[in-house]
Amino acid sequence: MKIISKERISLIEFLLTQFDAASKTTVKKWVAHGNIKVNGTLETNPAVLINPGDDVEYTRQTFRPGKIKPPYPVVFEDDYILVAEKPAGLLTIGDRGLGGTSFYQQLAGYVKGNSRGKERIFVVHRLDREVSGLLLFAKSETLQAKIKDHWAEVKKRYYALVEGQPENDKGTVRSWLVEGSDQKVRSVKESEDAKLAITHYRVMDRTPEYALLEVDLETGRKNQIRVHLSEMGCPVVGDRRYGADARYERRIRLHAFYLSLRHPVTDQVLEFKSKMPKSFLVLKPGDEKYK
Repeated sequence: MKIISKERISLIEFLLTQFDAASKTTVKKWVAHGNIKVNGTLETNPAVLINPGDDVEYTRQTFRPGKIKPPYPVVFEDDYILVAEKPAGLLTIGDRGLGGTSFYQQLAGYVKGNSRGKERIFVVHRLDREVSGLLLFAKSETLQAKIKDHWAEVKKRYYALVEGQPENDKGTVRSWLVEGSDQKVRSVKESEDAKLAITHYRVMDRTPEYALLEVDLETGRKNQIRVHLSEMGCPVVGDRRYGADARYERRIRLHAFYLSLRHPVTDQVLEFKSKMPKSFLVLKPGDEKYK
């Protein structure tokens, strides 16, 4: 991220003005760790004076290696946020069915251990237990709230392997969703309790029985993709709750492969991608691809 100075000012004062969510200690750390360039040259003195027209560049850290290895792939980590890949079969938070472990708990332990107890993480959004892919965590409650306040601006895309065939190669599903007493989400007529949900999809590949879709969320409601694709007549493979064939293991073939947002402190646009899991297209042992 490059910013042009408009006045004669010390580097630390300039950075504090541009990144108002950052503390003085954090800004000094950026400079000391070689994250700041002035006119293309690394600057390690926070008190140095910069002049009008000087080019100040902040270079983000993509991963901070430590003594403790992360329990799952970490795609990005700095002093403010962490993005990691959740596997299918693990709840984002509060999973007592696996000895009290969850994706959040394991990553929280990693962050706490590597920072000697100085850092914590806070859940920004969730993925269902059987859904895999990218998850974002904030490193303070203030940043968690800031990201959530701008969540509508965050872009999220998924791979979905579905049963049946969408009528069109691309389209949009729009409906009002409400969760029933049975904790199942359904489309209903517009009402005070219902929330508008908008899902865009594009067919990537077809076979006689299945289709591989890229799904782009305009809204982020609970079970939104699962409900919309099921009501299209194309339930996600493995999603028995929403009408999928019970012959296949209960692993929902839904993968959050893309996440894009503005960094809550630097305002830099960040894009993250995750590869499709190797077994995503395998429906039963021996399959090389969905059939």
